[in-house]
Amino acid sequence: MKQYFIKGIIVIIVLALVWQLVVKLFHLPVYILPGPILVGKIGIAQFSLIAHEAIPTIIETILGLLFGAVFGSLSALIMDYFQPVRIWFLPILLISQALPTFAIAPLLVVWFGYGMTAKIITTMIMLYFPITNAFYDGLQQTNKGWLDLASTMNASKWRTLIHVKIPAALPSLATGLRVASAIAPIGAVVGEWVGSSKGLGFLMLNANARMQIDLMFAALFTITIFTIVLYFSVDR
Repeated sequence: MKQYFIKGIIVIIVLALVWQLVVKLFHLPVYILPGPILVGKIGIAQFSLIAHEAIPTIIETILGLLFGAVFGSLSALIMDYFQPVRIWFLPILLISQALPTFAIAPLLVVWFGYGMTAKIITTMIMLYFPITNAFYDGLQQTNKGWLDLASTMNASKWRTLIHVKIPAALPSLATGLRVASAIAPIGAVVGEWVGSSKGLGFLMLNANARMQIDLMFAALFTITIFTIVLYFSVDR
């Protein structure tokens, strides 16, 4: 973990130096691309505002991830335990992945209002497929020798699922959760872009409308840091 942290810091410093160099060499105006120094200054000056707007986004992301993990895991277990149900669940999985988030989010805002509910559901829909798919694949790829041994010992289908298949599929579920944690903040921010009165997505829209590009980059940087922290927390 320490090794990844040090390498991450080095990468961030190098990218910041390249970014600042590009801004200086091409004399880019602030409303096109502010330098990292200016973004850092506005981030410090507006820290209280950014922190205040970050709270709803963090809550929406974490709740969306939790609900996505619960419903995704349950769906995978149902498809594995009741094989005929798989035919009905697969179209739902594909639809949840095929529909663009921007197409669903406005409808969710109309149905559930401008509060957190619509953003949580948007995030959950984005995460449903990777979690369900990863866990279901893990359940299906359980070592055949273990299943044969369970059958030899007269284990019921339910006991085989609980004591053999689920433990064997946990690494696959962990992979799905890692992928989900990396894209979860996107769902929350997209929901805030479509319709919200608070959150980092709302702050970015307002900053963009007022040509406060440095503030918009500061909010974006905050989202990036949160995503990295969330990913490594889930990974841990």
